[in-house]
Amino acid sequence: MRHAWLHLLAGLLAACVLPLHAADYRAPAARDDGWPVADARTLHADVARLAALATKIRSGSYPGITSVLVARDGRLVYEGYFNGGYPERLNDVRSASKSVTALLVGAAIDRGLIPGVQAKVYDYFPDKRPLQHPDPRKQAITLEDLLSMSSLWECDDENAFSSGNEERMYVTEDWLQFALDLPIKGFAPWMARPQDSPHGRTFAYCTAGAFVAGAVVERAAHMPLARFAGEVLEKPLGIGHAQWNAAPLGIGMGGGGTRYRSRDLAKLGQLALDEGSWHGRQVISAAWVRAMLTAHARARDDADYGYLWWNFRKPVTGTDEPVWAMGGNGGNYVFVVPSRRLVAVITSTAYNQRYAHPQSQEIFREYVLKALPR
Repeated sequence: MRHAWLHLLAGLLAACVLPLHAADYRAPAARDDGWPVADARTLHADVARLAALATKIRSGSYPGITSVLVARDGRLVYEGYFNGGYPERLNDVRSASKSVTALLVGAAIDRGLIPGVQAKVYDYFPDKRPLQHPDPRKQAITLEDLLSMSSLWECDDENAFSSGNEERMYVTEDWLQFALDLPIKGFAPWMARPQDSPHGRTFAYCTAGAFVAGAVVERAAHMPLARFAGEVLEKPLGIGHAQWNAAPLGIGMGGGGTRYRSRDLAKLGQLALDEGSWHGRQVISAAWVRAMLTAHARARDDADYGYLWWNFRKPVTGTDEPVWAMGGNGGNYVFVVPSRRLVAVITSTAYNQRYAHPQSQEIFREYVLKALPR
């Protein structure tokens, strides 16, 4: 009997607390930035869960989280800022920038500036010859190899001993020469070769490759990467404020460090969800977005990789539905869930912290997905 009373009391307390949390939910404010807004309650969302997320972040349980935004069916339904975050803040999303570079490659292909993903990378840089470690296999490296992180360069950011580790590149002056000079990788007996791997490619996370992909766009477009991004992507999306970094010799940094406002990051996610369209205007071709969001390499046990976009599976999402993502150091993410017509932005400053990615993925799995079921 005592246990029964305890269960009844717990139920009554839950019934009292839930409305209080739900009352804390506020729909995003309408602004002149192109985003339609909606009250999540009209979509039958669990707004108490969203309010509980805000409470948990403010309690310090998720350190470094600066914003969480959610869009459903093309409308912004949740927007929260924390730990110094605010709407106009330009968030340093680190390697999530790589996914923007993929969009810019698509824009260059759409305009005929690059013939396609089979374009040979070294053909764009004749001025960088002679090269170190000459090898005919290097001349065969394609733009697709860089976009899928599966080139034969000995480049692995997750291996401190790798010749192409990004930290080695950053301390040189000529990042482009550094990358083009990289040797061909070897495959130890315990390592899978491309022909024995899913999609016929072996994945190794290589920021230098994404940087070179951006450099190819610069060479093809005959303009700085930031200017090209502004003309073909940011201006059509109504993104008026962004910040791009450049290498010491001035080449745009397509591998990381771009800064965007949270609402603008959500626009990039919505663009991917809507196959390159924004408010009825085709900004990037649907064919490119479909190719970009197709698995081209197996990144690890819980993820595939498209063209500089992650494709997470059940261990991250808790479901079997495909989730595409821009992802960067610190736990910065733009998640795209086609089956739910959902986009979620999580920005964070937990750079180089082991908990950064797990906590952002937990927020997405336990709060966003559960608040907005299928």
